[in-house]
Amino acid sequence: MTRAILIDDPADPRLADYRAVRERDLVGRDGRFIAEGQVVLEKLVRAGRHPIRSVLLAEKRLAALEGLLAGLPLETPVYAASQPVMDALVGFPIHRGILAVGERALCEPGALLDALPAAALVVGLVGIANHDNMGGLFRNAAAFGAAGVLLDDDCCDPLYRKAIRVSVGSALTIPFARAGTAPRMVEMLTAAGFSVVGLSPGGGVDLDDYSPGARTAVLFGAEGPGLPEAVLARVTTVRIAMAGGFDSLNVATSSGVVLHRLSAINRGGSGP
Repeated sequence: MTRAILIDDPADPRLADYRAVRERDLVGRDGRFIAEGQVVLEKLVRAGRHPIRSVLLAEKRLAALEGLLAGLPLETPVYAASQPVMDALVGFPIHRGILAVGERALCEPGALLDALPAAALVVGLVGIANHDNMGGLFRNAAAFGAAGVLLDDDCCDPLYRKAIRVSVGSALTIPFARAGTAPRMVEMLTAAGFSVVGLSPGGGVDLDDYSPGARTAVLFGAEGPGLPEAVLARVTTVRIAMAGGFDSLNVATSSGVVLHRLSAINRGGSGP
């Protein structure tokens, strides 16, 4: 590929965004994020939600990605380096050999909800602080047709590198927005015509008995504390039936069960 700019020095200033990736994960990137791996890069390019600042590839990856990279704007630089140079730059062996820097496209919660169709399933996340869980939640939201995700102020960053990777790029394709506090999120969803459901081991309705409306929002809280009582008091509470002795699942697992059930009902099926 003639477009690629070959780099032979890990100290090249053009690659400052990629230097010491793990350390930068911790301190933040001033409105930018790192996408890692072929599947994630494909979703970043094809979704077009977030501008791509640059792409960095191991030289051995160039030929296989030529078709994908052809879809980038001509002004987006594509850098290539040998594996040793790339490893020295990022600070660890980057076996996938594929990185990109994106710029966050921020979305306001009101604008997100206004843009949704008359029938829509929305996921609301409250206090999700674990990046693996965040990635899993976005992956399930994408798999079962959620139209958007709202996060409260206590949630971690869906565009953290690990969260993006665990989501298999879904965090780059699903519209999401910060909605302030959890009670404020419920207010916004209710005002937008959504029936709001909160998952809780002590929920008042069994999931199998719940019939979602055309516009339904499902709230998931952090493992352990779950959703705040102030939120549960304002929504329909739903539980997942389990064998004796168990009263909860990993939050990402719970979201898969619930979203599959609700999407099956909306498709006219009977669920799991």
